[in-house]
Amino acid sequence: MDILELRRYCLSLPLAEECTPFDETTLVFKIGGKMFCYTDMVEFRWIAVKCDPDRAVLLRERYPELVTPAFHSNKRHWNGIRTDGDLPDAFIREQLRHS
Repeated sequence: MDILELRRYCLSLPLAEECTPFDETTLVFKIGGKMFCYTDMVEFRWIAVKCDPDRAVLLRERYPELVTPAFHSNKRHWNGIRTDGDLPDAFIREQLRHS
């Protein structure tokens, strides 16, 4: 998945919007004013997605090289997902929907 596909998918979700509240390179997606995903637009190697804590742990155990606690976030509620790895786009979209 590239950043244009990520953006297109996130904005297709009901009431989703994008913004850059932290700096010029961190793209944030929100629904109802709450973040559900963010990424670095320059180095698009990871996305951070909100996740149920129990599910977050299971995903990290199942894909230890590709799903990790998200950097700069509450590690209990946020996963970092590699976009340049072997995870299929359908998996990433599923995590975005869950988020």
